[in-house]
This record gives sequence, C-alpha cells and structure tokens, in this order.
Amino acid sequence: MQRGHLDDLLAFIAVGRERSFTKAAAKLGVSQSALSHAIRALEERLGVRLLTRTTRSVSPTAAGERLLGTIGPCFEEIETELAALRDIREKPAGTIRITATENAVDHVLLPKLAKLLRDFPDIKIEIIVDYGLTDIVSQQIDAGVRNSEQVAKDMIAVRIGPDMRMAVVGAPSYFKKQPEPKKPQDLLAHNCIKLRLPTHGGLYVWEFEKAGRELKVRVDGQLTFNTTAQMVIAALEGSGLAYVPEEMARPHLTKGRLRHVLEDWCAPYSGYHLYYPSRRQSSAAFALVVDALRYRPQRRPT
Repeated sequence: MQRGHLDDLLAFIAVGRERSFTKAAAKLGVSQSALSHAIRALEERLGVRLLTRTTRSVSPTAAGERLLGTIGPCFEEIETELAALRDIREKPAGTIRITATENAVDHVLLPKLAKLLRDFPDIKIEIIVDYGLTDIVSQQIDAGVRNSEQVAKDMIAVRIGPDMRMAVVGAPSYFKKQPEPKKPQDLLAHNCIKLRLPTHGGLYVWEFEKAGRELKVRVDGQLTFNTTAQMVIAALEGSGLAYVPEEMARPHLTKGRLRHVLEDWCAPYSGYHLYYPSRRQSSAAFALVVDALRYRPQRRPT
C-alpha cells in the first residue's frame, strides 16, 4: 500500500470519529479542503461512499462504519506501540547485549556497571564471553569490547579502560625445574600454556616489544585452553608458563604464587574499547551504559 493511501485512511478515521471535518482538520493539522480531497480519493479507489455529508453534520455510511470498526483498532494499536517506544527512550529500560573477553568482564564491565544496575532497575545487561571477533551487527549484539587495534574502522569506539600489558608468569614450583627465560626466544625451550582463538581456530602468538624491537614467538606446550582464566590456574599448578593480561595475574604475583618473567619485553598497549555501529537511534539505556563504562583518567594531585 502506498504512503498516500495510508494518509487517506488516517483522514477518514479522524473524520469518522470526530463527525466533523472542522474538528478532524484541526486534530490532524491540515486544511478542510485537503481533508475533503483525501476522503474523496479514498471513496473513488474503493468505489463506495464512506461518509454522508450534510450542511450540519457528517456521519459514516454502513460501509464507512464497517471500515472504521475494522481499521480503527489497528491504527490505535500502532499509536499505542509508538507511544510505548517513546516511553522506553525517555525512561531508561531494556536489555543491552555486550560481547567481551572474561578479563574485560571481570576487571572493567562488572565493576563499572554495578552502580548503574542498582540505580536503574529496568535496565538489563546480557554479557557474552567471547574471544572471537564476533560480528555484532549480524548477531544482534549492541556492543563489543576489544583492544583498540581489534576494532574495525567503521565502528564507533569509546575507551573504557587504562593502558594494559601482558605478562609471562609461572609458579615457583615450575622454576625449580626450569631456568627463567631471559629473552623471548628462550620460550621455545619451555612448556608454555597456549590459547586457542575461535577466529580461524588458530593459536595465539605471544608478542613482545623492547626498545622498538618487536618479536612474535609461536610457543609450544602440553596444555591448550580457549579461555585465559584456566591458563592462570594451570600456571599456578606449575604446569607451565602462561601469557595473560597482567591484572589477571597481579593478585597471585603479589602473594608470590606466580613470578613475572620477561617484564622488560612486555610493553604497555592501548586498553579496552567499547565499540558499536552507530549513535543513531540509540536508546536511553544504551547511552547510560556507554557513559558508565567510559574511561576517565584520574587526575594526579598537584
């Protein structure tokens, strides 16, 4: 159905309910002549008279009453739904779906979203832990969290965390049998705990940088996981060396359960970013989530 046909139906509903061209025209914000033209065009297309007009009144014919009773409720439902959508935009509510790695969830999302969820009980967050570069548009996910270099250029990216760095860690029990590596190439002689990424099913290559020199090492070892939390647990058990975000290992490093090696080769890099396809038509709930996650560096006292 063409857009003009819908306008004619809306004109008929207004006149049929108001029983007046004057009142219907005022309600729709159009002239009486435009309204009269729309009704005549509708009647001509349908081949039936819908309104009986006199100098003093307007009333629906039998055919008009039937059409009014049939389509009137349908347009009312549409108007009600549109009003509900406006309410949702004005009142923060709804479910926001976010994909992120477990480290980003544990150290960024959950701490920052806790207060938001307490303040806005109608907002719901669904978090999908995923190490692949998920297509958030095709999967109908509102936003993703990745390192800045992993965010596609056509996405809007908002920084949500400080600079990060990776850490090569091992348990004291492991180093009782193996010497500490002094340079990245030494890792080839170590039992390293590997991470398999879902993207192309490949193994994560350990990356290092020192004084502008970059090295990538394809390590080997007995254990392979698809999440980093299990890598830390395996390292704590003395099963090998793990290459994980430093903040994941920090509690164990502080207590001496793990030792950090090759520190001078683990350079900092840009931290986590929230990315999403467009700012247009974003809900009030989504805007609040973005603002709650936004990274705000703490100012050092002068």
